[in-house]
Amino acid sequence: MDKTIRLLIADDHSIIRTGLKQFFALIEDICVSCEADSGKRLLSLLQRRTDFDVLLLDLTLPDISGLDLIPLIHSSHPDLPILVFTIHSDLAIAKQAFERGARGFVMKGCPAGLLIVAIRTVSSGGRYVDPELAEHMFFAPPAEPETPHQKLTERELHILKLLAKGMSGNEIARSLSISKKTVSTHKSNMMLKMDFHNIAELVLYAAQYSLID
Repeated sequence: MDKTIRLLIADDHSIIRTGLKQFFALIEDICVSCEADSGKRLLSLLQRRTDFDVLLLDLTLPDISGLDLIPLIHSSHPDLPILVFTIHSDLAIAKQAFERGARGFVMKGCPAGLLIVAIRTVSSGGRYVDPELAEHMFFAPPAEPETPHQKLTERELHILKLLAKGMSGNEIARSLSISKKTVSTHKSNMMLKMDFHNIAELVLYAAQYSLID
């Protein structure tokens, strides 16, 4: 048997980490060596340990965006392959991840065998793209130029406009008759798609494109 691949998982959902550990316990050449539930814990862990072969990274962590973590980790640990494991299927996000240093990109919900292949591929120095994304990358017709906010869903764009007006998460939730958690999820997805780091950037963008009524 080849050398066991030591996997570091960074995901804020305990149920996902637990499920992955149980799954990989059945795979002879892959083991979950350690886990982190936030960006800060991940960076702290990597300061103390370097004995990992692959980092399986969720992009939506509660404190630091995965897209921001990728270049930080890649610059300090260039030999650690980063495999993005995310719910996001947006081509722009995938391209940003690779540009910032990721070695692979796989969507949650993919077949188990595909995830195993992706981990083995990046651990051996290769690159891996989820086949569903790869098909769009190579065979989709050239897209018409679009403004960044055209990547957003109708609900995400609505929330962007409300945030730009200065409304809080609670106020938006009441206005749209949805939960604050749902607002937070839409906000995280929107900030990730547009590579915003704070509300100030969002407000400036909204003003630039006349999105504030």
